[in-house]
Amino acid sequence: MKFLFAVLLLTTSLQLSAQVQYETSKDPENGLKTLKGILSPEILQNDEAFTWMKNDISWYKPNADCVANLTAVKDTVQFIVFIGTWCEDSHNVYPQFLKLLNQVGFDKKRLTIVGVDRNKTTLGSLCQALNVTKAPTILVLKAGKEIGRVEEYGKYGVYDKELAEVLAKAK
Repeated sequence: MKFLFAVLLLTTSLQLSAQVQYETSKDPENGLKTLKGILSPEILQNDEAFTWMKNDISWYKPNADCVANLTAVKDTVQFIVFIGTWCEDSHNVYPQFLKLLNQVGFDKKRLTIVGVDRNKTTLGSLCQALNVTKAPTILVLKAGKEIGRVEEYGKYGVYDKELAEVLAKAK
């Protein structure tokens, strides 16, 4: 039943991704602004508290297999990305992930961004229902079902290498 609720919530959030709903607080450990809930790339890019969104990542070249696999499935997959605006790993991975999406012309309507706090909770029970325990976590869905995920930097220490493997399953 929890899974069915999560899928229903997920489908709704994907369809309403243009509508953001979040709350703001401060991280108790580092004092950084924390957003919990459904976000948009624009919220993160335009908020002066998130200077990490404006860092130069011209050095980042997405994994070639990841680019090829995402290009092949970009019209059939959706992403739910759980990030912590307080989290250094999210500060590194999320802008790189956006660069990858932009490079292949991925439709951002197929992207849902969920802000989490240090306890990996968000508005509602989405983290618990989808067993999200790390930030960032990139969920890849096809036809409403999770086909894989990448947590933090992935099992290889480079998120897009593992993401390439997950996307290969979507072909």
